[in-house]
Amino acid sequence: MAAHGFRVGVLGATGMVGQRFVSLLERHPWFEIAVVAASSRSAGRSYAEAVAGRWAMPTAIPAAVQSMVVKDASDIGAVASQVDFVFCAVDMTKEETRALEDAYARQETPVVSNNSAHRSTPDVPMMIPEVNPDHAAVVASQRKRLGVARGFVVVKPNCSLQSYVPAIHPLLDLGPRRIAVATYQALSGAGKTLDSWPEMADNVIPFIKGEEEKSETEPLKIWGRIDGGRIVSAREPSFSAQCIRVPVSDGHMAAVFMSLDKKASLDEILGRWQAFEGKPQKLGLPSAPKPFLTYFADDARPQTRLDRGLGNGMGIAIGRLRPDTILDWRFVCLSHNTVRGAAGGAILTAELLVADGWITNK
Repeated sequence: MAAHGFRVGVLGATGMVGQRFVSLLERHPWFEIAVVAASSRSAGRSYAEAVAGRWAMPTAIPAAVQSMVVKDASDIGAVASQVDFVFCAVDMTKEETRALEDAYARQETPVVSNNSAHRSTPDVPMMIPEVNPDHAAVVASQRKRLGVARGFVVVKPNCSLQSYVPAIHPLLDLGPRRIAVATYQALSGAGKTLDSWPEMADNVIPFIKGEEEKSETEPLKIWGRIDGGRIVSAREPSFSAQCIRVPVSDGHMAAVFMSLDKKASLDEILGRWQAFEGKPQKLGLPSAPKPFLTYFADDARPQTRLDRGLGNGMGIAIGRLRPDTILDWRFVCLSHNTVRGAAGGAILTAELLVADGWITNK
């Protein structure tokens, strides 16, 4: 068992994000997979059998989980009794997911979720650990509502916004008011690969269901404040988003156009990006990239294939900062959507919750 000795479960372990959890946790210094769980269709088979023919990660299935028998994620008592907390990446309706996550929390088992079901729940933190670590404090109110001592649900935001929110965050005191963003999102965000989605070859689809609404509203909760035991979303900046599916395997790129209330020079913005570090970096958490933000002076960077692995897939790449002819500034940024934007971001969130004492051993 790792030094910190946390036994974890992965719910939805056979899907794209679940596989990424399994892959990233293979050598984690704090967390050890004790349970893999999925739908009743996969339950009862070994993990290797359950993902046969659809393992999508670049590395082999970790030896430690290959022979694990997949449990039914809905068998909450059986899973909860074997773990300290769970990561959730199930493929269910929002209503079903919300009920499942609440049920685990009521079984005194914290849930760190990749799913969207609880993102709008006022006492559920939606965290990018470097940006709003203070939102974990609302867990105390959530526990009162659920009537529990150690259980809770924390979620991570949608993958579409996790390149540009970190880039805007160090500039908040300059007063960003209007932000237009176009995202160019990889196939893995839909749980697909280049092989499994032949219609995407030589193609771009200018619509991803629900993405634009999430991209415009979720940053405001992330930048919100805790008031009366709930998170109250910020009122500004206002966002306009266009989300596009492009034929790349992994990596979401964003083109950002931004107005600022206060004048700032290019060098000042670059300096803020270079100097910024969040709480995970200051604490030296295992999954925290150093640096968090990397700016490329080369106009041809960042590039998806070259730069999505920055900081083991947890870093944010930024480039092409320049004045804009309509708003004040424009730039591009990039994040790995299934690492930083999904499983890796959830793992870093769990590390922060452990460091701050919200997740403890049973």
